[in-house]
Parts: sequence; C-alpha cells; structure tokens
Amino acid sequence: MKALVFGLSLLIGLVASSTVSAQKADDVVGVWKTQNGKSHIKIFKKGTKYYGKIIWLQEPNNEDGNAKKDKNNPEESLQSRPLMGMELLTGFSFDGDDEWEDGKIYDPESGKTYSCVMVLDEGELEVTGYVGFSWIGRTVRWTRVK
Repeated sequence: MKALVFGLSLLIGLVASSTVSAQKADDVVGVWKTQNGKSHIKIFKKGTKYYGKIIWLQEPNNEDGNAKKDKNNPEESLQSRPLMGMELLTGFSFDGDDEWEDGKIYDPESGKTYSCVMVLDEGELEVTGYVGFSWIGRTVRWTRVK
C-alpha cells in the first residue's frame, strides 16, 4: 500500500512539474518591442520549438512607398522578400529553467545570421546573438507589447 501511495505521489509530482515547466516555457510567447523601438516581433511555438517574425515596423516602406525588402541578405534570391512577416528567430528550445537556447537570429540590417539565446529577466527579454561563445555576443533587451 505504501508503495502504491508513493508511486501515485511521484506520478502526480512529475505531471505537475511538467505542466509548470510547459507554462514557463511558453512565457516567451507573445509580441515584443525591439530595443530600438523600430519593430515588433511575435514569438510563437511550432511543435516544441519557438520562432519569431516581424509583425510591425515603425517604417514599413521605403522612400518610394514600396514595402521594405530584405536587401542586405547575402542570398540574392531572398533579397526581394518583404521584411514584414519575415521569420527572424528560428528553432529555439526551452532549457527547463529560464533560457531559450540553440536558436538562430537573423539581422536584416546586416544580412547576417547568428546563434542566439533568449532569457526572460524581470519581464524583459534579453536576446543575445553571437558567433562562437554567447558571453562574447551582443545582447539587446526587448519589452513585451501589452
């Protein structure tokens, strides 16, 4: 009987902790304003991974009135795609604690893609893009759009 009670308690504890972990993992989901305020990024979940796309631009059009394109992309075939709606965060996994890791971030201003880590810190999202080691990367802080 003791073994049955212990087993049930253990099972309930595991289910509860996985539910809390899943809720915490999804805390990154939502709309975020970039540090410079020029864009809003919608972070969403596909399967078990997290992604982000541009859903708002302060200046969505060029001087000629046409939508801004991914003109700095080194891949010529992608230079004509619009920035609006472009996925720039890809393939993040939640580490079970406070970090979304193993993802990539694309910088349309430079046309470069970097390894990336995201950390929620007091309601702000720290986004660190890097090459090689995250501690030598560049970190920006995004704020949640209400």
